[in-house]
Amino acid sequence: MSKSIYHVTPGGQLSGRLRVPGDKSISHRAVILGALAEGITEVDGLLEGADVLATIAAFQAMGVAMEGPQGGHLRIHGVGLQGLREPLAPLDCGNSGTAMRLLAGVLAGQSFASTLVGDASLQRRPMGRILTPLTAMGAQISAADGRAPLSIKGARLHGIRYAMPIASAQVKSAILLAGLYAEGESCVTEPAPTRDHSERMLAGFGYAVRRQGPQACLRGGGRLQGQALVVPADISSAAFFLVGASIAPGSDICLEGVGINPTRTGVIEILTRMGARIDLGNLREVGGEPVADIRVRSAPLQGIRIPRHLVPLAIDEFPAIFVAAACAAGETIIEGAAELRVKESDRIAVMAAGLKTLGVEVAEDPEGARIRGGSLGGGSIVSHGDHRVAMAFAMAGLAASQPIRIEDCANVATSFPDFPRLAQEAGLALQVLEA
Repeated sequence: MSKSIYHVTPGGQLSGRLRVPGDKSISHRAVILGALAEGITEVDGLLEGADVLATIAAFQAMGVAMEGPQGGHLRIHGVGLQGLREPLAPLDCGNSGTAMRLLAGVLAGQSFASTLVGDASLQRRPMGRILTPLTAMGAQISAADGRAPLSIKGARLHGIRYAMPIASAQVKSAILLAGLYAEGESCVTEPAPTRDHSERMLAGFGYAVRRQGPQACLRGGGRLQGQALVVPADISSAAFFLVGASIAPGSDICLEGVGINPTRTGVIEILTRMGARIDLGNLREVGGEPVADIRVRSAPLQGIRIPRHLVPLAIDEFPAIFVAAACAAGETIIEGAAELRVKESDRIAVMAAGLKTLGVEVAEDPEGARIRGGSLGGGSIVSHGDHRVAMAFAMAGLAASQPIRIEDCANVATSFPDFPRLAQEAGLALQVLEA
């Protein structure tokens, strides 16, 4: 993969109507459950980013026939819960922590051995958080220092009642997927709300999930039935445009068909608390998920102390939120966000370093940062191969006084392969250079 460079000329505004790509979290789960279902699953609006393509390739390597994806459409010929075949080679998850953690849950209960590998960034991300509960269910997984690659020997699993020490939708989903193969009931209790796409989609495929407050439970031994699914536009991708339009005077943009699952809308609430002008219209339900068209217009932002309960509901959107804070009057305080340090990069450190390059006053602490908003200059930013960091700093160019150069942007293709074109069409003065 070449190391693309973004060059952003300062100024401009965002306008028009656009649709960002399909939700990445939902796309992963649609592929996984469609492959494990009986019959055909038709998926429309699928994200065709590198992360989701890695999940598709993994199931194809285990004997699942698929047609596409093409134009966001994927047809999956499900093999049922017991129909996967042993892969002939390690399954490459690329840059995708979602693929690795959720696949580990599926593979733990198979009758064969498998290995999950990933790129250098993924190999640095912690996997111990899934190894602990899966091992308690009877899984046989080995990993050096709790990190990839993961060597999995399929085993008979039993149900578990597990209280997650850290709020993580990926851990919750890995346990529920393993629970499909376990004897008895598996229950997961989360310390704070996380995205509930797995629970919603399991129910949509006809698998009974019992939800009570912070707990989700299911019994092993059921069946999944193929479905027709439509994937909403990804609010994590929309977040960059929400921030860009907020900080660029004269902006007025409408983002169509965005998923507004209440476990994902923390970014909207945080920006609204900062003074952003965000309106939701044409509310409807698509594939069991709430969806809306989101209009955002420029507005003066004010620094706030971000409530801790909103952090898990916006965890992937914090690179964009850092940029909003840098453009807001006064100080923004982020607390209880230690999870940001174990994403595709240490997002607290990387965003703080980049904002300091642009002349913003930032003070880090182990679980967050204090950002004093002000004017943005320019300079060269290192994204450390983190797609969300790269896109966040691209939008910062709208409020900058000097050009911004962002290194190592190729991984934007993992979640938003069409970002440069859509951003350019909306009004961002972005050039893509090849290193």
